[in-house]
Amino acid sequence: MSSTPAPADGVTRKKKPLWKQLYFWVLVGIAAGIAFGLALPEAAAGMRWLATLFINLVKVVIAPTIFATVVVGIAGLGNLAKAGGLALRTVIYFNLTTVAALALGLVVINILQPGAGLGYDLASFDGSAADETIASAGETAGEGLSGFILSLVPTSFMSAFVDGQLLQVLLLAVLVAVAITMLGTRGQPIVRALDAIAKVMFGVIKQVMWVAPVGAFGGIAFTVGEHGSAILGSLAFFMGSFWLTCLIFVFLVLGPIAYFAGFNIFKYIRYIKDELLIVLGTSSSETVLPRMMAKLEAAGVPKHVVGLTIPTGYSFNLDGTAIYMTMGALFIAQAFGIDVPIATQIGLLAFMLISSNGAAGVSGAGLVTLAASIAAFDHIIPMVGLALIVGIDRFMSEGRALTNLTGNGIGTLVIARWTGTQDRQRLHDVLNDPGQIDVDELMRADGQAEDNPYDDANLRRSSEAMSRKTGVALRERDG
Repeated sequence: MSSTPAPADGVTRKKKPLWKQLYFWVLVGIAAGIAFGLALPEAAAGMRWLATLFINLVKVVIAPTIFATVVVGIAGLGNLAKAGGLALRTVIYFNLTTVAALALGLVVINILQPGAGLGYDLASFDGSAADETIASAGETAGEGLSGFILSLVPTSFMSAFVDGQLLQVLLLAVLVAVAITMLGTRGQPIVRALDAIAKVMFGVIKQVMWVAPVGAFGGIAFTVGEHGSAILGSLAFFMGSFWLTCLIFVFLVLGPIAYFAGFNIFKYIRYIKDELLIVLGTSSSETVLPRMMAKLEAAGVPKHVVGLTIPTGYSFNLDGTAIYMTMGALFIAQAFGIDVPIATQIGLLAFMLISSNGAAGVSGAGLVTLAASIAAFDHIIPMVGLALIVGIDRFMSEGRALTNLTGNGIGTLVIARWTGTQDRQRLHDVLNDPGQIDVDELMRADGQAEDNPYDDANLRRSSEAMSRKTGVALRERDG
């Protein structure tokens, strides 16, 4: 028999009214977007700019947020060996789950074969719809592995931020964190300054979140108005297969992983439902990055683990994109009646393990990454077949983003458990009663905190600091 856990500070909470909950207004935006798209499809097709506006507002703060949090996370440890061990475990875990996602996509697409029987003729097929995507991916594919490695290094320090290249920002953050750590106590003022910058970015995102329902409305209205008829065609089976595979991955792959890490996958999904709804409306997992970081800290994950793992996951742990890539490539082959040998499929999986790293969390990046991967196997899988997927990519983009977000959060909790830094009691309390966490209040409390966790050699556990901030948030909300 379980009981509802008390808040961190023992304060009795008053339940927040439904109309003050962000997820309620996001749901309203999604419902209104669907209705508008069905009633006035032509007008709805022009509403994409609302979703783009919201995504761009969030992208403004993503690069500086990732840079500041990674530097603070690594430098805050004060020990390069510990930081290296954390990074190594993070990369190992993310690569293992990515391989699992790629392999699952191959298995399902071979079993269900949604492209079999479509009978497209390569000689007469019109692939003009994919010309823009192929052009975007052509240069990357031509450079191969060396091009990918070179793309990790920006042309200048600021260009990584200007261009929004997350892998480049991540590389710079690691280099700066190592340099600061080598400075010893002289680097503490820099860490404090970057921690303050991160708090400012969190404050900005708190304001931007008020636009989330509008962005969800625009994104869904555009999707239904522009591509609604596509789901009635022969591609519906492929889309259904993809969504089914994502669900299988979340519950039958990530579910057992979560169980062995000591938490329930269903309670976790309930905990991040607000973020999932925002991602569903905008097709971008980047829009909720700061909120996810705050929620994971509130669930007892130390600040340095969150600061390193979540940004790394946004570049190296795109499970939904991995599923999409293997299924998309073989679907095209099936549609043209091409039999892809098992050895070639394994080679495709290995190549996509590399090419999927660094794919952005914004809608459309998955299609370009798929095109770049197929280009390396164009002698077997025709690139013009991408035209089959272009029209329905938006419907699959939501599945990619939702799976990516779910996997990154679970990965962070797993890494915290693996390193022995997870506050397990705090995690159980929060997952059993997620209503005790108000992300907006947490961000405000974080920005108002007077204590500095980096003012001495022995860092305080961030879970303890977050518990104090949770108490502040709850008192302010109830007061």
